Amino acid sequence: MFVIYLLLTLLAVGLALALQPWRAVEAEGPPWPWLFWLAVMPLMWGADQYAHMPIIQPLSGACLLVLLAGWPLAVLGMVAVSVFTTVVADLSWWEGLSRLVWLGLLPGTLAFGIGLLIRRWLPNHVFVFILGRGFLGSVLAGSLAGWIGLWVEGVPAGSDGGDMMIGRWLAAWGDAFLTGMFTAIFVALRPQWLATYSDRIYLDRR
Repeated sequence: MFVIYLLLTLLAVGLALALQPWRAVEAEGPPWPWLFWLAVMPLMWGADQYAHMPIIQPLSGACLLVLLAGWPLAVLGMVAVSVFTTVVADLSWWEGLSRLVWLGLLPGTLAFGIGLLIRRWLPNHVFVFILGRGFLGSVLAGSLAGWIGLWVEGVPAGSDGGDMMIGRWLAAWGDAFLTGMFTAIFVALRPQWLATYSDRIYLDRR
């Protein structure tokens, strides 16, 4: 399984690098909220390790990072988050790579795909962006990633499968609450911090 995770990671990183997303970043560098969220994510990914309570479900943060920076830059940032979390939380490299896939790459990619579907099939309205991509899309992406992870890796020893499913679902709602809240704030006050948002598209400003 380690080899499969490594190949998926290399594929995602290769695709992200091929898109050269840094060309969209202004000369002074990325907005500080991007860097702040990247600094917060290791705390979220290693919460169970820091608290020494395996029952705690780590939050992802990937959905908000994708909205802030776009999918390619988010992928590159999540690799750095994974390495930092692995070292600080004293994880094995296998566990660190697993968290990169299930807390980062999969929910982030699912959120990106859901966003494309919303953009394609729903009206380009600011509230559709906030509720659809910021909140409901994050719930769906986080829940699916958590459940698929349980199906692939199995339920941890001593845990109940039903309880773990509920735990992953609740964690996805917590993650979506943060994503939706910050998305609404940024759309209202600092839309330029969201690489996936444009007033011209969602407010029909020409």
